Amino acid sequence: MAQMLKLSEAKIGKIYQIEKIEGTGFIRRRIIDMGLVPGTKIKVIGVAPLGDPINLVAKGYNLTIRKNEASMIIIKEADK
Repeated sequence: MAQMLKLSEAKIGKIYQIEKIEGTGFIRRRIIDMGLVPGTKIKVIGVAPLGDPINLVAKGYNLTIRKNEASMIIIKEADK
């Protein structure tokens, strides 16, 4: 079974699947509105020099999210 981790801990170039979104309120709603919902596959394509923000591709779109938002997204490595 794949190990769960937070999106903020993801490695560049790997493909992950979102397992759940933690938290409540506006930020959680914003993450979901961006299409980052459980079951979505994402690929981390870059991280800024100081580690914030994180650039990723989800559903064919490039997204950039802050590290504190990424820490609310629980992921696992996607099956090949």
